Amino acid sequence: MTRKYFGTDGIRGLVGKAPITPDFVMRLGYAAGKVLVKAQNSKVHPTVLIGKDTRISGYMLEAALEAGLAAAGVDVMLAGPVPTPAIAYLTRALRLTAGVVISASHNPYHDNGIKFFSGQGTKLPDSLEQEIEAALDEPMDCVSSEKLGRATRLDDASGRYIEFCKSTFPNELDLHGLKIVVDCAHGAAYHIAPHVLHELGAEVIAIGNKPDGFNINDGFGATATKAMAAAVVEHGADLGIALDGDADRLIMCDATGRLYNGDELLYVMVKDRLATGPVAGAVGTLMTNMALEVLFRQQGIGFARAKVGDRYVLEVMKEKGWILGGEGSGHLLCLDKHTTGDGIVSALQVLSALKRSGQSLQQCVSELVLFPQTLINVRVAPGTDWTQNAAMVAETAKVEAELGDTGRVLIRASGTEPLIRVMVEAKDNEKAEAMARRIADKLTA
Repeated sequence: MTRKYFGTDGIRGLVGKAPITPDFVMRLGYAAGKVLVKAQNSKVHPTVLIGKDTRISGYMLEAALEAGLAAAGVDVMLAGPVPTPAIAYLTRALRLTAGVVISASHNPYHDNGIKFFSGQGTKLPDSLEQEIEAALDEPMDCVSSEKLGRATRLDDASGRYIEFCKSTFPNELDLHGLKIVVDCAHGAAYHIAPHVLHELGAEVIAIGNKPDGFNINDGFGATATKAMAAAVVEHGADLGIALDGDADRLIMCDATGRLYNGDELLYVMVKDRLATGPVAGAVGTLMTNMALEVLFRQQGIGFARAKVGDRYVLEVMKEKGWILGGEGSGHLLCLDKHTTGDGIVSALQVLSALKRSGQSLQQCVSELVLFPQTLINVRVAPGTDWTQNAAMVAETAKVEAELGDTGRVLIRASGTEPLIRVMVEAKDNEKAEAMARRIADKLTA
């Protein structure tokens, strides 16, 4: 079944334009509610936890979603603004039926989206998403009054999640002696990440922690890391941690402001585990730097590539029985700590690795010399199929022939935006940039 609404990370778009409208989100809540009621098959109401990030549109969409779920006979718990992985954790910890997050992650404030978690704290399987899509094509109705769902607020959702995050850090370690800048992207972790680090002993300098509904991801966070790097240098901090708007993504920097992406941070975590025992393997994506794959192979560590998107990384991790995986963009998964990608938990795993080894970030990744990658995002009309562009296909073939086994080309459509992503990886940076531009230019010609 072809997906009509769900992308790689739920449903996302511009607020006020289909499908991110109040009427659609209410219908989505009703459709999801119907599927959940049917799946539960009991007289007890299913219960769904709703969380959101700090976008102004979250209030409107939360109310619409709540109404739709209640109309289908589903009880609702409201967590308020909390990170996406907090909903995954709380849904599982409270034994709820499902969790829903209202967020567009790293996108600007005028976008928003809806993503679902199962009762096990994982992304919904494709089969359930397809059932919800099918239910969306049916007319919206309402159960009888005695079957309507109720709404309650979950007290201290943030406090519960803070304690969970701290529990993923080793009991025998602390962060005393470290000065850390944490950039919350004016997003969902603004009132959580600084407390986690402070309560573990760090001296914390928080930036991007004053959301106003409109400034999420604007010049701060994991997709705008200059603010973090500058603050680290200005305050003489040891490290910087940058999260994105819903805090499931992580980028770090050292005392010099040098950035470390998801591939490098994944290597730090794997190396830390390797120091205490064998590591069967780790999962990356089609975008993961070739240097990481080569180094893992040299160290006898298995490596597999998944499609881009943390849900697909998770699928391959489960297939392989491996516990570590991630993306260069900063989505990192540690399945012995959490069921989903979590920026705060991932940062704590990196920090514990540094504490245990006594090394700096730079020392930890010294063996990993990344191949230069150039990524060009080309905005296109929705539904554009680049494989039908003969000039682009021909240019891609030429570039691949020139690279041989010294690099690679990856072209893919974004799962969340109308973009074609052109990536070229080569040992020489100028060559990678020139080749990526050659291919991208064919798309815009």
